[in-house]
Amino acid sequence: MTQAPVRRRSGRRQHDREIVALAVPAFGALVAEPLFLLADTAIVGHLGTAQLAGLGVASALLMTAVSVFVFLAYATTAAVARRVGAGDPPAAIRQGMDGIWLALLLGAAVVAAALPTAPHLVALFGASDAAAPYATTYLRISVLGIPAMLVVLAATGVLRGLQDTKTPLYVAVAGFVANGALNAGLVYGADLGIAGSAWGTVIAQCGMAGVYLVVVLRGARKHGASLRPDAAGIRASAQAGVPLLVRTLSLRAILMIATAVAARLGDADIAAHQIILSLWSLLAFALDAIAIAGQAIIGRYLGAGDAQGARDVCRRMVEWGIAVGVVLGVLVVVARPAFLPLFTSDPAVKDVALPALIIVALSQPISGIVFVLDGVLMGAGDGPYLAWAMLITLAVFTPAALLVPVLGGGLTALWATMTLMMTVRMLTLWLRSRSGRWIVTGATR
Repeated sequence: MTQAPVRRRSGRRQHDREIVALAVPAFGALVAEPLFLLADTAIVGHLGTAQLAGLGVASALLMTAVSVFVFLAYATTAAVARRVGAGDPPAAIRQGMDGIWLALLLGAAVVAAALPTAPHLVALFGASDAAAPYATTYLRISVLGIPAMLVVLAATGVLRGLQDTKTPLYVAVAGFVANGALNAGLVYGADLGIAGSAWGTVIAQCGMAGVYLVVVLRGARKHGASLRPDAAGIRASAQAGVPLLVRTLSLRAILMIATAVAARLGDADIAAHQIILSLWSLLAFALDAIAIAGQAIIGRYLGAGDAQGARDVCRRMVEWGIAVGVVLGVLVVVARPAFLPLFTSDPAVKDVALPALIIVALSQPISGIVFVLDGVLMGAGDGPYLAWAMLITLAVFTPAALLVPVLGGGLTALWATMTLMMTVRMLTLWLRSRSGRWIVTGATR
């Protein structure tokens, strides 16, 4: 009678150690990534308003492109972790190399498409006549770093699958420091202006990709894994990524619709929305770190054929997600008076933002469940279900959001529809997790 509770407590402690060991470094790496853009913004901002506006347009295009291909990290993590769990490190590295080769091919395609169309892309995003030349310059140079950025995504997935989130943290921090130093030196020291900022970022990204490749190549040599491109493996990596691409595009569509609706509500509303969306994204880093741990751990358990272990760690991670969500929600409520003055002194913006922040705070436990279960199902390789679930969510959210200005609702109502969106995601993911259909054991799904 006493041994069962002791075993359960021991199992929870083991899961807690695994989650913390992976999630904490993952959180650090996630936070380091946006610092690249902050460094560029701070340095370019002193060149002038037109240069800063150009950076804003070009960065929006680049970040959209990279976010579309984030499936390179997600799909690679799950596939590599399964093979690690199955006790086959050479196959795990081989799978990771397939993801890296796919990243290089996609990166080359993006470069080929973006270089000649850069002015048209900038115009499509509505850049002013003064900002457009700077945006085009920055975009044409920075797009040369896209292959390196995609390699970083895929290689990060390889290391996460190998249960290593510390190396990505070290590389991200080193990349941030190098990016800041290079940008300052090239922009001001070499007097290259906004082009110097772009070249500094490209060099830093290539350096990061180089470090990742060295780490992966060492692992390949250690385990005797082939490094040559394998058409079947690359094709399999692409097929695994398509459903996750659909999921990502659907989520991007939701965020774009929300921003478009906020813009129709008025200047104060769109300003407040941007502030709240920035906070919402920051909170997502903490929850996404647990999801990343989930991808790696679940994949390993399923690869090892341990279905019960996968169920147990899924349950424990959901508890973590709820707990972290509650803590984040409380912090949002407590920090509201101090948080808003950091971004605006306009009383109208503050008045609009304050009640909407309460909605964000209350929704954090829901977000915690969503992020965790999203990571669990990614780790299980359940991409097709995630794609369909996000399409359903988009179908529910779109009419609800578009009705907000029609019915005279404000920003609080819009963020209530965002909470509705997260609730729909939670229900679809919870139903899947309860069904057990995601539990497919073995080295491949």
